[in-house]
Amino acid sequence: MKKIIGLYRNQNMHWVGDGFPVKNLFSYDRLGQAISPFLLLDYAAPYHFDATTAQHGVGSHPHRGFETVTIAYQGEVTHKDSAGGGGTIKTGDVQWMTAGAGVVHEEFHSKDYAAQGGLFEMVQLWVNLPAADKMTTPRYQAIESQHIPKIEFENQAGHLRIIAGQYAEQSGPASTFSPVNVWDGQLKAAQTQVLHVPVDHNTLLVVLAGEVQVNGSQLVQDHSVVLFAQDGEALIQLEALQDTHFLVLTGKPLNEPIQGYGPFVMNTKQEIIQAFEDFNQGKFGAIPVQHQAG
Repeated sequence: MKKIIGLYRNQNMHWVGDGFPVKNLFSYDRLGQAISPFLLLDYAAPYHFDATTAQHGVGSHPHRGFETVTIAYQGEVTHKDSAGGGGTIKTGDVQWMTAGAGVVHEEFHSKDYAAQGGLFEMVQLWVNLPAADKMTTPRYQAIESQHIPKIEFENQAGHLRIIAGQYAEQSGPASTFSPVNVWDGQLKAAQTQVLHVPVDHNTLLVVLAGEVQVNGSQLVQDHSVVLFAQDGEALIQLEALQDTHFLVLTGKPLNEPIQGYGPFVMNTKQEIIQAFEDFNQGKFGAIPVQHQAG
């Protein structure tokens, strides 16, 4: 079994804009190279929003040098960006936005969801770009749930959705710049499942909801992340003590310097300064304004 080298839990919620009540479960400013190529994960645990005609979310803001991956579990988010990307993600959908050389975007609850209200639950993951690709052209991948392969565990124990990478000969639809796996799983209470991960990847287990025993010994509660050693072992055993919702994230480490500030993640301080200069000079573009007929 793969050795556990870290266990972190966060119960503290903070707001991103006025639409995303999140708990930060890991971040590169604390864990750095140990989680490469992943940078950050925010989990918006189920939260009830009342019906409204107001716009809730995060207004126009920039990114450069990495990718944002948003997984919708409940509720809907509408995205627009300066590269012309956009759309609405609904339950089970994923948006994979490559900021690359620079993008300005906004994320708001969809009009339909806002109008009816209800539970909201999402994950946002930041994935670093290799130095050679940090200034790539921005792009937007809208991945609908029906295009994400789902592997059913034996004995109806649960399932694994392959968003990116491969598992059991199934390939995820997301296109990535470096080798990564993003698997979205559920395991029913009292069931046990063994997962195989690439031995040359950094590996994280994120427990969003429920409670699970990992490798027969480590109890892991909700809102937690488990970090594993790169020790040549490929197996992780999960035993669910409650119905458990989890993510497995694995990636080949980039082994490059990480220099980040706010919405920019580059390799050097000078590149961060340049990002601010470029943004202030309007080089990231602007979100197209949609004129509605009166």
